[in-house]
Amino acid sequence: MTNLKTILTLTLGASTLLQMACENAQTNNIESVKPDIVTDAVRYDSDDPAIWINKSDPSKSLIIATDKDADGALFVYDLQGKTVKEKVVSNLKRPNNVDVAYGLVLGGKPVDIAVTTERMTHKLRVFSLPDMKPIDQGGLDMFVSETEPEFRDLMGIALYTSPKGEIYAIVGRKNGPKEGYLGQYLLEDNGSGTVKATLVRKFGSFSGKKEIEAIAVDNELGYIYYSDEQVGVKQYYADPAKGNQQLALFATTGFKEDHEGISIYKLTD
Repeated sequence: MTNLKTILTLTLGASTLLQMACENAQTNNIESVKPDIVTDAVRYDSDDPAIWINKSDPSKSLIIATDKDADGALFVYDLQGKTVKEKVVSNLKRPNNVDVAYGLVLGGKPVDIAVTTERMTHKLRVFSLPDMKPIDQGGLDMFVSETEPEFRDLMGIALYTSPKGEIYAIVGRKNGPKEGYLGQYLLEDNGSGTVKATLVRKFGSFSGKKEIEAIAVDNELGYIYYSDEQVGVKQYYADPAKGNQQLALFATTGFKEDHEGISIYKLTD
C-alpha cells in the first residue's frame, strides 16, 4: 500500500461499504482526495491502520498502524497523528494488518484489544487497549496444519463481534487454496486471563490471481467483505452457523490497480 494517510470521520448508524484501490497513475481534471490528518512517519513501511475509540473521552482515541518489516512495529498515534512513544510495540516480525475490538472478557473483566498479523512467525499478536500490553503469551499460531508455501504467511485481519458478544478474528494469508482461504478463529480467555484462539472454520473462495489481504466486517448486519485482488469484493456471512456460501461479488470493474484497502462507513439509516 501507499504511505499511511489517515482521514478521521466518525459517525454512527447502518453500514455502507467503501472500497479503495491503490492507484499511482496521474489523473487529469480530477481533484485528488486529501487527508485531514497525516501521521508521523514510521521507520520502514506503513501499511494498515485501525482506530480505537475511547468511549469515555473520544478526544483520547488512538490510531494504531503497522510498520511492515522484519524489524517491524505497531505504531500508536493520537488524533493529531503524533506518535505516542510509550505505547509503540517494537520487535514484531513483519506485522501486516491490524484491527481492534471492544470488551473481550479476560479474567472476568472486559478488555479492549488490538490484534495484528505477524507474517514471519505465523502468529496473531494481541494487545490490550489503551495500554498496548501483550495478552497472548507470545502469540497465537494460525493455520497450523498447512504445509504449502505461503499458506501460513499471515496478511489481512478483521475482528467480528457477534450479537452474543463473542469476538472472532477473520484471518487471511499470502497464499491459499481456491476454497477455504480465510480462517475464522474464536478469541477467548484461556483460563488464566490471557487470550487463546480456536479455529471455527475455513471459508472464502480465491481466484488465484493475486492474493487476499483487505478484509472488513459489518458487525451490525453480520457480513464479511474481502478483496480478491484483481477480481472484486466478495461477501459472506460473519456467523459461522449460517454457512460458507458466497453471497455476492461486486466492484469487478473500474479499478486500474489491485483492490486494496477496504472499510465500513456507517450512516444514520
